[in-house]
Amino acid sequence: MVTIEQVRQLESRVAKAIDYLNKVTDENTLLKNKLDSYQKRIDELEVLIQRFREDQGRIEEGILSALERLNQFEDDVQKTITAPIDDVSPASEASSNVDANNGTEADPVTATAVDAAAEAEDTSELDIF
Repeated sequence: MVTIEQVRQLESRVAKAIDYLNKVTDENTLLKNKLDSYQKRIDELEVLIQRFREDQGRIEEGILSALERLNQFEDDVQKTITAPIDDVSPASEASSNVDANNGTEADPVTATAVDAAAEAEDTSELDIF
């Protein structure tokens, strides 16, 4: 036979179980909310990471492009410097003897000195590389 004392103990245990269940349910809800907020933050950070990767790719492409243009420029300058002076055609020699300011024929010695000075300036500018 079941006594009143046993029923009261059972009632007390059921009340404790209900309280514990409510507490655990509240904690579970809180943890789910935190998980949702953390997941949103993770998604935001993943978008930022993707943007940084894309930006880094564009930066790398820009740097490589600039380096390639610099290499081409250096090659062109090197070709210009190492080009033999004897390759000047007679037509260009005749035009180089004409003074650009007044159309009269310039002194070949003066023209050669001017060309040498210009070449010296070009060479000194390239020494910085």
